Amino acid sequence: MNAVLIAVTLMLVLSVARLHVMLSMIVAAFVGGWVAGMDVDTTLKAFNAGIGGGAGIALSYALLGGFAVAISLSGLPHLLAKKILNRIGGEQRQRHSDTFWLRNALLIGLMLIAVSSQNIIPIHIAFIPILVPPLLLVMTRLQLDRRLVACVLTFGLVTPYMFLPIGFGNIYLNDILLSNVGSAGLETEDISVMSAMAIPALGMLAGLLIAGLISYRKPRTYSAGDDKALAENTESIDQEFSAKSLWVAGAAIVLAFVTQLYLGSMVLGAMAGFLLFSATGVIRWHESDGVLVDGMKMMASIGFIMIAASGFAEVIKTTGHIESLVNGASGWLGDNKALAAFLLLIVGLVLTMGIGSSFSTIPIIAAIYVPLCIQLGFSPLAIVALVGTAGALGDAGSPASDSTLGPTAGLNADGQHNHMSDTVIPTFIHFNLPLLVAGWVAAMVL
Repeated sequence: MNAVLIAVTLMLVLSVARLHVMLSMIVAAFVGGWVAGMDVDTTLKAFNAGIGGGAGIALSYALLGGFAVAISLSGLPHLLAKKILNRIGGEQRQRHSDTFWLRNALLIGLMLIAVSSQNIIPIHIAFIPILVPPLLLVMTRLQLDRRLVACVLTFGLVTPYMFLPIGFGNIYLNDILLSNVGSAGLETEDISVMSAMAIPALGMLAGLLIAGLISYRKPRTYSAGDDKALAENTESIDQEFSAKSLWVAGAAIVLAFVTQLYLGSMVLGAMAGFLLFSATGVIRWHESDGVLVDGMKMMASIGFIMIAASGFAEVIKTTGHIESLVNGASGWLGDNKALAAFLLLIVGLVLTMGIGSSFSTIPIIAAIYVPLCIQLGFSPLAIVALVGTAGALGDAGSPASDSTLGPTAGLNADGQHNHMSDTVIPTFIHFNLPLLVAGWVAAMVL
């Protein structure tokens, strides 16, 4: 029996069965070690050696969480929501008969904010529960299909990190993808990661256009009885904001962005922004501990999952069964690169659907995919595209992904947006399927 195959299968089954993915990976790692003839002590040492690889990434998320909480406390997200609501609401009252450009302006605005949350203002999904609920009143009156809004938000959360090496994209593309592909035996020094992921990113764009122009372009009616509740939610953001806190928030965002670009570290960028909040008194020194703790709580789950994934991947490597799996797969597939690329992408889709995080999937699949792809004759650029796409597949359509949980958290504030039918299924259809096709094309032409 192949220890790698058994470990990955068991981890997937346990994850799909809704056992916490971190526990699933730990159990699967020890079972894989046992199948390979490793004793508990050897398996534990391998797992502990691997978890160090995910510590830096987990620290990044913890500090980014604290930075996001600090930005929220400054009042900037609330002010932005108020401005958007007032502008759109005012324009709507003037032009009841023509809402076409209003709905599109709202969608484009939300997409740009979602994109910015991955790169310019690195706060990930933290903005959604703050910004989206006050806008539900406008969406209801515009009869805007919230399934489309979910697709727009998910596109903005996923596509930037899988294509642009800035912010979260720097973590995914450089710290995780290239790092793990390099550790698995591929020379990555001369590889342009943006060139490798351009075609998969176009697949995501195609899915978004299909959702907006075909699937969900028709008006959708939501209960008017919830207008009162929505209005109360909207009024909750009508508050006075300190000019100082808003200016400091803007300066902190710029400082964090410049720092991460100049030093190539989101940890230092987030730390610089947070320290500016503290130094200016927007976040009092005695409150900074609580703010950081709140941020860590918000981002802790994905951080621990990534740490466990690194340990799991190290155990897989230590078993010594990767080579036998590669040789067996190569013998079965022969020289059929097209079939190999398709099957590897399907495996990546299933794995990420089970785990719920593309960031956590890469360390697992890279150790298996890279030797196999090298043996099958894929180019280095094609291998990076294949592994990167396989990791991203399933993020948009997983019930446990923050890319789907985030949009639902905001859109279901009035209880009219179902997580599975209105977020998970639409994003799976419009992003995973086009991404599967685009990833296959990238693997074949690069």
